[in-house]
Amino acid sequence: MRLAGTLLAFVALAALSGCAHRPADDPADPLEPVNRAVFAFNETADKYGLRPVAKAYVAITPAPAREGVSNFFDNLQEPRNVVNALLQLKFTQAGKNLGRLLLNTTAGLAGFIDVASEVGLEKHEEGFGQTLGYWGVGEGWYLMLPLLGPSNNRDLVGFAGDSFLNPSFYLPGRYDVYSISANVVNLVNTRANFLSADGILEQQFDRYLFVRTAYLQQRWSLIHDGNPPLEDFELPEDEVEAPAAPAPAAK
Repeated sequence: MRLAGTLLAFVALAALSGCAHRPADDPADPLEPVNRAVFAFNETADKYGLRPVAKAYVAITPAPAREGVSNFFDNLQEPRNVVNALLQLKFTQAGKNLGRLLLNTTAGLAGFIDVASEVGLEKHEEGFGQTLGYWGVGEGWYLMLPLLGPSNNRDLVGFAGDSFLNPSFYLPGRYDVYSISANVVNLVNTRANFLSADGILEQQFDRYLFVRTAYLQQRWSLIHDGNPPLEDFELPEDEVEAPAAPAPAAK
């Protein structure tokens, strides 16, 4: 899966040149027919595969255990967060992320307990896709990837770059049964965390548009640390009203 993402990322890299940011309600989506077909495939795979497994997982796994699994895999992402914070010149945030990594890995029993959050070091996500956005690289085309879900050219390149910052990438047995099993557990646990959002998605008239808008807004917010600038919605020239003529001077 990681290799496929890496290959796709290099293909996507060519589409990033000269791409500027577009509002989430007017994205560059020239592949929409293909994206919608992939979205339908993903929904079917989720309905008959991943969602039932996630529900069974929730039924047999206590909430503290599921939280511990989430904490463990989140801790594996901290090296990525540290490096990308540095690449964005966020030195204070990089220090906090490093503190989270050290504290949770040691006092948090390899990351299963989020001790860092309890002492005020809250989780703060930083990825290579965000780094590219920070330095002005446009998002390119919106993409719906098979099984992986929503993305865009920039985040696909970021996905490939981030894969080299995950400690598990350098394990000699990362493709053995234990590593694959761990990735499956992470996938199922992540899906279980989003079961509560299923009802919201099912209420949408056009689920594809809802997911696309939500994803692009969330990524734009992350790039700006939760404080995105107001987007410019300029009227076309033919819709801009001419200034009113000055009133004639009184005689």
